[in-house]
Amino acid sequence: MVTLPKPNGGFRWVQLEAGPALMCEALQPLAAHFFTTRSWRIGERTRAAEGGWDEVAAAAHVDVARLGRLHQVHGTAAATYKKGGAGRAGAPPHADIVLTDDPSIAVGVETADCLPILIVDRRTHAVAAAHAGWRGLAARVPAVAVDRIASDFGSRADDLLVAVGPAIGACCYEVGEDVRVAFTQAGVLAGEIDRWFRAQPASLEDNPSMRTLPAARRPDHWFFDGWSCVREQLESAGVPQDQILTADLCTASHEAVFCSYRRDGAVAGRMAAVIRSKK
Repeated sequence: MVTLPKPNGGFRWVQLEAGPALMCEALQPLAAHFFTTRSWRIGERTRAAEGGWDEVAAAAHVDVARLGRLHQVHGTAAATYKKGGAGRAGAPPHADIVLTDDPSIAVGVETADCLPILIVDRRTHAVAAAHAGWRGLAARVPAVAVDRIASDFGSRADDLLVAVGPAIGACCYEVGEDVRVAFTQAGVLAGEIDRWFRAQPASLEDNPSMRTLPAARRPDHWFFDGWSCVREQLESAGVPQDQILTADLCTASHEAVFCSYRRDGAVAGRMAAVIRSKK
C-alpha cells in the first residue's frame, strides 16, 4: 500500500472512487474540488488515460460533457463558461485558465509538475482553475486569473480563496539560464528573481530531492521555486496572504504518488485539478 505524503496543514487526503485525492479545507464549504494522484487512470500513459476523464467528471458529480477542460499551451489565455450560456461543448479551447459561475459545470486543468491553481470567490461563488509552468509564471498567469475572474464575474481579490496543489519544488526543479532570462525579459524584478532562483536545491524535510537529480551542480543552472513565485504573484494581485493555501508537496519527490514529467519524461501520466461551485 502506498504511503501518502503529508501535505501542508490546510490540505487533507480523501479517498474517492477512482483513488486518493487531495483537497483544501478552506475551499470545501464553497466548492467541490480535488487534486488527483498517479493512481487515477489519467495518471497512465496508455489508451485508458483518456477514459479516465469520465472518472474525473464522476468525482466532480457532473457529466463528462459538463467538464470544462483545456488544450493547454503554456500561455495566459482564458476560457469562460457563464451561467445560462451554452456550457462546455466541442473541442477544448486553447487556454490555460478556465472559469465558470455555473454550478452545473466543473472546470479543471491537468499537470505533471506545473502548478495547478484552484480559485473560488466567497461572495459571487465563481470558480477558476489555472495551469502554470515556468512559462506561465513568467507571463504572470496567477495575476491574469485574478484579473479575469474580476472582469468576468465582478470578483474582488480580497474575496478569493486559492488552493495550489502538488507541483515540482525547488528541491528537484533544476532549470537553465534561459528560464531565468525569460523572467528578466518579462520585466520581473531582480529581487523576485533572486528569491525564486536558487543556486542549490532546497532542503525540504517532506520532499526529498528525486533520485535522478545529478549530485554535481552545473554552471548557469538554477533551482526554481515555483511555490514562492505563485504565492507572491497572487499577493501582488491583491489576494490576502492567509487566503492562499499551498499543498507544499513536490511531484518529483514522491514517485509512487504523483506524476512528474521532469522525473519520468514522456511516459509520465497526468493529474487533474478540478473545481465546481456548490452554489
